[in-house]
Amino acid sequence: MAIASEDGFYHSYNSMSKTPNSPPPDERGPLLEGHPGGHYSSPKPHDRYHGAYIIFFSLGIGSLLPWNFFVTAKEYWMYKLQNCSSQGASDIQNYFESYISIASTVPSVLCLIGNFLLVNRVSVHVRVLTSLSILLVVFVLITVLVKVDTSSWTFSFFVITIICMVVLSGTATIFNSSVFGLAASFPMRNSQALISGGAMGGTISAVASLVDLAASKDVTDCALAFFLIADIFIVICIGLYLILPKLEYARYYMKPAEPSRAFSGGSFSEEEQPSSLLKFPPQMSRTMDPSIPPLPFILKKTAMLGFCVVYVFFISIIIFPALSSNIESVNKSSGSLWTNKFFVPLTSFLLNNVADLCGRQIPAWIQVPGPKSKLFPALVLLRTFFIPLFIFCNYQPRHHLDKVFFNSDIYPCIFISLLGFSNGYLSTLALIYGPRIMPKELAEATGVLMSFYLCLGLALGSACSALVVHLI
Repeated sequence: MAIASEDGFYHSYNSMSKTPNSPPPDERGPLLEGHPGGHYSSPKPHDRYHGAYIIFFSLGIGSLLPWNFFVTAKEYWMYKLQNCSSQGASDIQNYFESYISIASTVPSVLCLIGNFLLVNRVSVHVRVLTSLSILLVVFVLITVLVKVDTSSWTFSFFVITIICMVVLSGTATIFNSSVFGLAASFPMRNSQALISGGAMGGTISAVASLVDLAASKDVTDCALAFFLIADIFIVICIGLYLILPKLEYARYYMKPAEPSRAFSGGSFSEEEQPSSLLKFPPQMSRTMDPSIPPLPFILKKTAMLGFCVVYVFFISIIIFPALSSNIESVNKSSGSLWTNKFFVPLTSFLLNNVADLCGRQIPAWIQVPGPKSKLFPALVLLRTFFIPLFIFCNYQPRHHLDKVFFNSDIYPCIFISLLGFSNGYLSTLALIYGPRIMPKELAEATGVLMSFYLCLGLALGSACSALVVHLI
């Protein structure tokens, strides 16, 4: 059954569709079914010149661009660490990516938990601006070290790099989850803009990597350019975030909930209930700390969407980049630039990022299936079949499975495009649906929790990707 809400959309368990005379997409309300009105009683302003959308999209780029440039500069790190063997640490170069992975994953999970606990205690503005300031300081330090001769203290440089990654990962996680929580209080298109911006950050880094590969300039000059761009984007993010509250449209959605509907102690009066789906158990209302969001309640209501987020990224990270970046051209023996130098960067990285970006952009216009549709988890589970498809492409080296069924370069191109597009579309739907099925008072906390689901999927996928690779 579909319910026509005042935002001009028919909301149902299975989909969202626009009515003929509905307002622009930026006026979409939450997905609270049966809710007679929105969270706000005053007239809704328009997003003039799409200012808020552009700001959230730019914040999305800035949220992942520094990290992507840090990882993309692999040749620079190998250059800087080439003297480690003389200091009894010859394994540093060989396992550098593993160290970086550990240094980024653990702080991310811990900071997400901490950020959830701080949602009702520390202002989102303090969390965002503090994390951006720390990110800027760390990246300025990394940028300065590019032109510093570290050959006489290589191991110390390695330790500094790992510490920078720990701080970078933790603060970036707080920034990402806080901004996503903030966007959850806005209409859906703003959350979609933020998520699409993250994909654009990956696309920019992939293009920069290809330019770097083609130009073959001095390794330190390329790294310096990468890190300077990251510094500039962080400064831009700080400026844009300071501009956001000055927009009438943003002030409307950033203002606190009206007192009559305010969330207090974890309960609503009967006439204030947004939906029967959102009733709090009586025992929860009595025992809940008002300063901490009701985690059990949020987990229960977002369980299916949380599973979809976890599983989408679980499958994607198993394949990308562990499997996809080791698929070689079947014509590699020809010795051409395409089959040797550019095949993997173009097919595995650029194509995946572009397809992912396209998938994340589509929910700005189409949201099907809906948050309660059984088709949603079915489509998510269907992505499991991508694993055998990539395994039986020309993955090299092969130790246990000798047969290559997809013996053409067109297959990995098609598969990586479908993988990226489905990752972008399904993950964006799940991430933006989560806060919309909750009261506004819990939207920010739910947004932070959805970020946790994302990190959990990445962590599980990273752990299983090594197992899958060893089975081939």
